Amino acid sequence: MRIIIAIICKINLRACMDYRSRKSNRIPEYDYSQAGAYFVTICSHNRKHIFGKIAVGAGIARPHLSPIGKIIENSINQISEKYPHVSVDCYVIMPNHVHLLLSIHDASAGGRAMHAPTVSRAIQQMKGYVTKLVGATTGRPSDTPIWQKGFHEHVVRDERDYLRIWQYIENNSYNWHDDEYYPQWYLEVLLWKNHKQQP
Repeated sequence: MRIIIAIICKINLRACMDYRSRKSNRIPEYDYSQAGAYFVTICSHNRKHIFGKIAVGAGIARPHLSPIGKIIENSINQISEKYPHVSVDCYVIMPNHVHLLLSIHDASAGGRAMHAPTVSRAIQQMKGYVTKLVGATTGRPSDTPIWQKGFHEHVVRDERDYLRIWQYIENNSYNWHDDEYYPQWYLEVLLWKNHKQQP
């Protein structure tokens, strides 16, 4: 019982620390609608495992999506339909976070100037769409948060950086237990359960 209480306290404390230490990682005065590639990470609320789970076996590790995870995937696939100058080059949906490698293309190509959306606008639209659809199709209470506030973005510097990020996303499910978003408390619960099952 004490172990469970300690784990719950650790979760709450970690959530509070994440909220208090959250700082903007945006580059001042940078135009996030300009052509280029962007690495985006979005977390679930309090990093809960609501997007699915990782199925491991026979040398294969792939995300097994929950109903919420499937809605997220559908929303990701619609980004380019909503914003023709934005492409999703690579993505992965993990149990408690999503990685996206986005490219914003030159909106003036073809001789007609058009305004490309910012990364923030595209992501916020996606998050809002998912929240609305989840509430309408899964019965999840509308006041129950799905997403952590904000998101993390990284401006891809060059081709080498792009390929590194692509590989990271591709291998993310294989490296789940070593991932920074893999909660230590979850591992502690599994160890405790295994210990209790031992004769």
